[in-house]
Amino acid sequence: MVVLDRVSKVFTVGKTTVKAVDDVSLTIRRGHIFAIIGYSGAGKSTLVRLINGLESTTSGTLTVGETTISGANDAQLRQARTNIGMIFQQFNLMNSKTVAANVEFPLKVAGWSAARRRERVAELLEFVGLRDKAKNYPDQLSGGQKQRVGIARSLATEPSLLLADESTSALDPETTEEVLGLLKKVNRDLGITVVVITHEMDVVASIADRVAVMENGKVVEEGNVYDVFSNPQTAPAQRFVSTTVKPTPTGARASELKERHEGRLISVEVTDQTKLGDVLSRLGERDVRFNIVDGGLETLQGRTYGKLTLELLGDTANIETVIEQLTSVTLVQEVRA
Repeated sequence: MVVLDRVSKVFTVGKTTVKAVDDVSLTIRRGHIFAIIGYSGAGKSTLVRLINGLESTTSGTLTVGETTISGANDAQLRQARTNIGMIFQQFNLMNSKTVAANVEFPLKVAGWSAARRRERVAELLEFVGLRDKAKNYPDQLSGGQKQRVGIARSLATEPSLLLADESTSALDPETTEEVLGLLKKVNRDLGITVVVITHEMDVVASIADRVAVMENGKVVEEGNVYDVFSNPQTAPAQRFVSTTVKPTPTGARASELKERHEGRLISVEVTDQTKLGDVLSRLGERDVRFNIVDGGLETLQGRTYGKLTLELLGDTANIETVIEQLTSVTLVQEVRA
């Protein structure tokens, strides 16, 4: 478990003071995949450096497992880091060493015997699907294969926590999917807690159980991934969600829809709890017809969410009644140019 209690990190450069992490409290439960998302400068990478002890906290308490990282001495930090694996956007492999030697390196540092190192390296390369690449060098590998080596190396000392800092940002979509699948396997098969740092909402949707949204050093929203995606409460979360789900049309898009459709245009929110179908199935009883003219639905954790823009056609009074019924079961917004 990782617990942050009112953690802050302040950097001072000359006369300028920057609060990179600002009064953050989080609990990352053991065995979860937890995503921290934010745009550049949000503080997410500084936060991960606090978790692994590469930066010291300015205030607050940070605990990883049984170790209080904030205030720990060098020996305690070295010991704590053996329980924390780390993978990076740029792989950070040693180009002069083979795949096997890259994976073996942290085991040498940790003082493992040669026999144990050989056994562990073989086991890890099998786990990440690179057994046949043991004698290859990094420049002979694809980007996805390099990241697999990075993951194997991060698992070498049998950590209970894996930190993945923008680990798929340099990869193409297909390779990203493969690497995320491997991180899921790490979590599922080895029981390792995974913390994913990213600016990509698709990554969060693909892999995470819970997500924290950061902006200006603060965690502005945190919760179950489905809850945040289907009903974001803050402007930063809404901006991220809008990259995966079409928002209510506004501006030029709304004007375009109004020009093309003569009926009343409304946007309705859809979740797995919405009884939207019940209302729509009874529209004929009110002599109201509808067309879906914009929007889309997604499935996350086996549950549906999204927004649909509907064109309602019929008598004005009947349409008003239908909108009242829809409002009783979901969020309804008028589409305005």
